Amino acid sequence: MRVFEAIPGREGGPGIPRLAALAALALALAVGSPGPAIGQQQAAAPERHFQVERPADLSDADALSIYSRILDDMVAGYRLSGEPTAAGYRSWRLYNKAPYRSQTHGERFINNYANLAAAAYGRFEEGGRLPAGSVLAKDSFAVTARGDVFTGPLFLMEKMPTGFNAESRDWRYSMIMPDGSLFGMTKGPGDARVQFCITCHKAAGDENDHLFYIPQDYRVRNLRLDSASD
Repeated sequence: MRVFEAIPGREGGPGIPRLAALAALALALAVGSPGPAIGQQQAAAPERHFQVERPADLSDADALSIYSRILDDMVAGYRLSGEPTAAGYRSWRLYNKAPYRSQTHGERFINNYANLAAAAYGRFEEGGRLPAGSVLAKDSFAVTARGDVFTGPLFLMEKMPTGFNAESRDWRYSMIMPDGSLFGMTKGPGDARVQFCITCHKAAGDENDHLFYIPQDYRVRNLRLDSASD
């Protein structure tokens, strides 16, 4: 895989990968403009992207190489939200061996992290209902048909106390954009914008605690990108 020089992106934009831009625009028009960020943003980080050759033939090693290259910038952008999880998820356990495309996340490449309270997530279908305090974090990036690489949103699932929301099986969904702005949060700002998360995850069934699991070929139980502990 050959990587081209990084090129500046648009400043102040919503940070939505081009592959999902039309869908996101339609959603924004339907529900209104994005809500405020969680906490005060000190400054908006300019988006950046670069290009790779043969995007249709990316190997797992290529995807991991791209992710390693952009990870620091991804976290820096998410951290602008002021949400502690956005800054801390990188130290959690990572349960996939390489980024993989997810149809349910706009064909973006995603990674699956879980905090210590969600340790049972590592048993996948055998994990049962996760306890309150469990948090799952999925960061993401997109590679377009012409090879452009863009940072995607950070998707969060937090198991709230019993009674928080029966429809979501007490999961609170949040979506943080690459510039740190909050797209939506269950029972919070932009609640309607993340209703689709509840609708989608309900299809996984109560027996799976509304969780879709990592594809078999990508599952690991103890992989980290750094030495930080849970």
